[in-house]
Amino acid sequence: MEWFTWFGDEDYWLSRLVFQRALAGVYLVAFLCAALQFRPLIGERGMTPVPDHLRRVPARRAPSLFRLHYSDRFFSLCAWGGAALSAALIAGAGDAVPLAVAMLMWAVLWGLYLSIVNVGQTWYGFGWESLLLETGFLAVFLGNDDTAPPVLVLFLLRWLLFRVEFGAGLIKLRGDACWRNLTCLYYHHETQPMPGPLSWFFHRLPRPLHRVEAAANHVTQLVVPVLLFAPQPVASAAAGLVVVTQLWLVLSGNFAWLNWITIVLALSAVDGSLVAEPPARPGAPLWYGVLVIAVTVLVLVLSVRPARNLLSRHQAMNRSFDPLHLVNTYGAFGTVGRVRYEIVIEGTDEPTVHPGTVWREYGFKGKPDDVRRLPRQFAPYHLRLDWMLWFAALSPAYAHPWFGPFVERLLEGDRDTLRLLRHNPFPDAPPVRIRARLYQYRFTTWRELRDTGAWWHRSRVREFLPPTRLTRE
Repeated sequence: MEWFTWFGDEDYWLSRLVFQRALAGVYLVAFLCAALQFRPLIGERGMTPVPDHLRRVPARRAPSLFRLHYSDRFFSLCAWGGAALSAALIAGAGDAVPLAVAMLMWAVLWGLYLSIVNVGQTWYGFGWESLLLETGFLAVFLGNDDTAPPVLVLFLLRWLLFRVEFGAGLIKLRGDACWRNLTCLYYHHETQPMPGPLSWFFHRLPRPLHRVEAAANHVTQLVVPVLLFAPQPVASAAAGLVVVTQLWLVLSGNFAWLNWITIVLALSAVDGSLVAEPPARPGAPLWYGVLVIAVTVLVLVLSVRPARNLLSRHQAMNRSFDPLHLVNTYGAFGTVGRVRYEIVIEGTDEPTVHPGTVWREYGFKGKPDDVRRLPRQFAPYHLRLDWMLWFAALSPAYAHPWFGPFVERLLEGDRDTLRLLRHNPFPDAPPVRIRARLYQYRFTTWRELRDTGAWWHRSRVREFLPPTRLTRE
């Protein structure tokens, strides 16, 4: 049965096609991150094992498929299965099956990743996890080639993008004074969690240009999001500005898939008829229309608390208000660090420590260590250990409860843990002792780069962990 000619908007058929393929691409990266990193982080012998977490946290606070059964093999099956399903949706499988089957495919993808996030603990405590889940939930109801894109779901996607951008803009205005005096970008490119290969060059841009960057950020996050609800082609132009801004951030740093999924959301607001003539689509089946209306009501009701949070003087950022991550609040860099600290981890194979002890340094894939090594581009891939080490350098509180088990696994020479690293200085046998020191890092100047070939300069601040060895009962 066909109903409500106003229910779908054929002008967005191309936007939906691009949005769904791109979202499946983000899902693919997220599942690959889970499959390749979970064993040393949250596996049965990981730093923060899933079984321990499931015993501590009630099911109502963290619903997950792994409540029914957990083993590393089963987790791996779910992660690789999610990656395979994502790849199928990238290839267009969702448009080659009936509407109900396509919705089921997107729902399975969402349920699998929700199950992972809800047992991921501190390793999955990033705003882009909730953002992927909220976007993925709405994608379940966006339909496929069997019907025109539902107007209500398109609106909810814009509402989500509005909260992402507007929330990030408000948290800056309410937070660090450097955003109000336009000086935050004097420091940000140097102190951000994981610089990219161009971050050194961004940092060395003239300071007046940094002030222009900061001012432009306020415009794109506080003014442009409002225009997403304007008639076309204004909404498409606003979405285009969001895309350009996010691509600028992609070039200047490594923020996992945060920028990419924001771009994906912006694409859903573009009028596809501006590019190609939309083909005719059948009307929506009654059951589908009723379901979309019900979901819209649910999302609007759940949006009350996030909306109140946006208006609050005590605005929280990157917070979920329900265990299913259906409607969340977002924000980033309310505070910008002026100084960069890094934890440098070293080991020795000498049986006793003395003034002449030789310490050898572990190398990490993404976080700065070797001062001559230009930062690499990893985003949208997420190096979870490297990110958490950045937080731990800010405060030892962020190192709880995983840093001690991490050191233990280095002392044991655990192969899964060592795969998270770029360089293991003890390839033949694990070290006898491990120590960690806190260093201050800064980008070199143009002259220092020419003279030394080093991208970073570092100086030791203090001891983070004294020389530690395994103790056997």
